[in-house]
Amino acid sequence: MEFFAWCMLAAGIGMGLGSFGTGIGQGLAIKSAVEGVARNPGASGKILTTMMIGLAMIESLAIYVFVVAMIILFANPFTEQVLQLAGAAH
Repeated sequence: MEFFAWCMLAAGIGMGLGSFGTGIGQGLAIKSAVEGVARNPGASGKILTTMMIGLAMIESLAIYVFVVAMIILFANPFTEQVLQLAGAAH
């Protein structure tokens, strides 16, 4: 495969895994927060505040994965070296 095809494949798989992981994490966080509020409605303010902070941190992981995928696709720092090596191999 060509170098750029591998970059596209890596970015796609990275985004898929990153989205899967953050989706699972957010689902578990919300599930636990709802269970906590159901058990102790008086603590709902603290539980929801902590949940929102946790969700923001989980969502930052998805943003980091997106940024790395964009770097791989559009600003790959190794493009020149790979093209030189590919030219030398032929």
